[in-house]
Amino acid sequence: MDPRPFDTAHIRSILATDCGSTTTKAILIERRGDAFRLIVRGEAPTTVEAPFEDVTRGVLNAVREVEELAGRRILDGDRIVSPQTADVGVDLYVSTSSAGGGLQMTVSGLVLQMTGESAQRAALGAGAIVMDVIALNDGRRPHEKIRRLRQLRPDMILLSGGTDGGDVRRVAEMAEILLAADPRARLGAGYQLPVIYAGNKDAAGVVRETLAEKTALSVVPNLRPAMERENLGPARDAIHELFMEHVMAHAPGYKKLMTWSPVPIMPTPGAVGIIIEAIARRDGRSVVGVDIGGATTDVFSVFGGVFNRTVSANLGMSYSVSNVMAEAGLANILRWVPFAVDEEDLRNRVKNKMIRPTTIPQTLEDLVIEQAIAREALRLAFEQHKALAVGLKGVQTERTISDIMSQSASGATLVDLLDLGLLVGSGGVLSHAPRRAQAALMMIDAFLPEGLTHLAVDSIFMAPQLGVLSTVHEAAATQVFEHDCLVRLGAVLAPIGAGRAGQSCVTVEVRGPGGSGAPVRIAYGELVLLPLPEEGVVRVVATPERGFDLGAGKGKPLEAEVTGGVVGLIVDARGRRPFALPDAPAARIAKLKQWHAALGLYARDI
Repeated sequence: MDPRPFDTAHIRSILATDCGSTTTKAILIERRGDAFRLIVRGEAPTTVEAPFEDVTRGVLNAVREVEELAGRRILDGDRIVSPQTADVGVDLYVSTSSAGGGLQMTVSGLVLQMTGESAQRAALGAGAIVMDVIALNDGRRPHEKIRRLRQLRPDMILLSGGTDGGDVRRVAEMAEILLAADPRARLGAGYQLPVIYAGNKDAAGVVRETLAEKTALSVVPNLRPAMERENLGPARDAIHELFMEHVMAHAPGYKKLMTWSPVPIMPTPGAVGIIIEAIARRDGRSVVGVDIGGATTDVFSVFGGVFNRTVSANLGMSYSVSNVMAEAGLANILRWVPFAVDEEDLRNRVKNKMIRPTTIPQTLEDLVIEQAIAREALRLAFEQHKALAVGLKGVQTERTISDIMSQSASGATLVDLLDLGLLVGSGGVLSHAPRRAQAALMMIDAFLPEGLTHLAVDSIFMAPQLGVLSTVHEAAATQVFEHDCLVRLGAVLAPIGAGRAGQSCVTVEVRGPGGSGAPVRIAYGELVLLPLPEEGVVRVVATPERGFDLGAGKGKPLEAEVTGGVVGLIVDARGRRPFALPDAPAARIAKLKQWHAALGLYARDI
């Protein structure tokens, strides 16, 4: 759908909605003086499923709540009034959606570790859940690949393979497998399954001959035109376009919703990625964002200007909480709990959460256990992210016979924790933690940032709406993200190195309004909270002892500006590379209680 032209210079008000799988959220943004600010937020149950089967009903209900809270009219019956006249209506309406399971895709490539991974990065970056990666060398026989493609019923398939000018025969083989499978789309058999071909341009003719009659085929430039280069943009754009034309057009009520907005509806995770990219670009620093939900955990990162997103579809806090326990292991969850827990009791708690996903912790002990599980879900999701956010595999770094024959030299991860400038958390367990320090420590324990890293959480999860807004009005989106979406927690300072408990590790001085002013010497193994102003900037001077490194080299000082926050500056002298908790249960519990007390984590000792 081509956007209708509009002049952003004259926009005074913006209505943005996010149609989630269970809840539709609406926010009203207005220009106040020279800046845009969030005015009110409303929500209502999503109505994409029976008995309503019309997503616009939930949107209208959420907007009516916004009308009541804002004290002004936006709707005329079942229509959003646009543009704004006097104080009626809004100048712009935008929306994102993950209702009905979001965008689900299958991707394929010739080599699993090369074009297969490039295709996976393209799909994930566009906001898809990747159901499977099919490749010629994935260890499955052709009939197994065909059976798997028939079982999956994705919304669309991304077919890649080969560099430009490379082997055509093997690309044709992948297309033949797809033709033999004749997969059906998830949302019904009334239309052809969209297939995007983004492989060797010399094989495009063969792919057209094979698939054009049986599928809704789109051909875009190769996402891996050369061994040492990725070009994911055209494939991502095609995914967004087909999401609108095919997936959304066949979902209940979306065809009507699409006519309300001049901006294409975007998959919720793809929109979050766009705002993360915009903030990283604006501030010129590396950013990691994480959204931990009930069923999945999404991790977004921008390092060296390269954006990556991963979806851990089996790591969540309710529907897939049992998977977290299975993957992490009971010992890894219990290591974060500062009291003795019977393993059978923990299993029962986890299973109860899975079958009653909307329940919230009723006691302090319940809260501590839930936050321990969250640490492991975040840690595992981040490990998966680091494994996919890598440099290009197959690039020849050394011209050895081994490399030339294998063509699969492993890429190094792009995630550099010393370079990480901002870590943003989102999702109920982080955004709604009773104390902000709890969210800060959960992220620190899971991600183990190094050097100096700023911390923040998304206050009410409006990043998706701001992401789609940023495609047409980046200034409004980033202003609201900065002032109304982000809750700045402060920063964490974590020296790399290991030592003996109690030995001097780092000396920190906070200079400026709200800072302590006096140097504070911190021992190895301690967590210390230093006050910061909630707003404004202070200067931090940190000098590590010999053997410890803050990024400038062992024993060399770090001097940097730190933005204030509601928690403060957390000096984490517990060690990195490695980080380890005490093995003995009594010593571990004593340490956890000490760290919790240092940050004022809970209202009482547990």
